[in-house]
Amino acid sequence: MSKQLLPLLEKADDGPCCVPLVAQTVDATDAADLAPAFKALGDPVRLQLMSMIASADGGEICVCDLTPAFELSGPTISHHLKTLREAGLVTSERRGTWVYYRADRARLGALSALLNVA
Repeated sequence: MSKQLLPLLEKADDGPCCVPLVAQTVDATDAADLAPAFKALGDPVRLQLMSMIASADGGEICVCDLTPAFELSGPTISHHLKTLREAGLVTSERRGTWVYYRADRARLGALSALLNVA
């Protein structure tokens, strides 16, 4: 799997989502919006899943390629993927019996922008 650097992306509206933590205090709205994503990434399995999805060749990966990488049951992997989906970190698309996952790069860009300390 090749690792890719994720560019800082902007929201569809007029500018970046977040000002870096080191530049100013995070407002309550942005904090409430982004906290679930950080919480979702706080689990080691979900962090690994997110890394696998974000670095997948072609920008997407089948759940059939994710499950064998862990010594966990299919339903447990599905629970973790649902948590990532609900946090807005990934999107999914069913194709036949399989589900394919893509990283939401705009959401990752917002997290990245908030943590930018350069």
